[in-house]
Amino acid sequence: MPDTRGPRAAGDVPGDDDRRPRGHLTGRAAILALVVCAIALTLAYPVREYIAQRQEIAELRHRERLAQREVERLAEHRRRLSDEAYIKREARRRLHYCMPGEKCYVVLDGGADDAPQQTGPARKPPWYETLWRSVEAADRP
Repeated sequence: MPDTRGPRAAGDVPGDDDRRPRGHLTGRAAILALVVCAIALTLAYPVREYIAQRQEIAELRHRERLAQREVERLAEHRRRLSDEAYIKREARRRLHYCMPGEKCYVVLDGGADDAPQQTGPARKPPWYETLWRSVEAADRP
């Protein structure tokens, strides 16, 4: 069939009249953008769950290492408790036990408390005592 649109210029390319101006979305581009968005939304939740599970696994591994250290510490304590010499030392130190045939002395100091003595600066009185003393001092002539 002959072309009925009229004479063409020398520089015209066939089909130029049918092109859309640049900058507008074509139907295919809109569908492609819609598919990409759908894929991104579909993958967002599983990726988020994957990351959360990886963090949880890391936390559980950390807690497992701490528990393993605690088990090792308790195993060492159990080993020491099976040693009779350790039990005797602890009984003497903590409970002030004496072995048969030994003479044990307990020194009682009537003036000393078990609490450590304060050797630093004097204790500062509470704020309300300071306030009341200043009121009394202001009331004196």
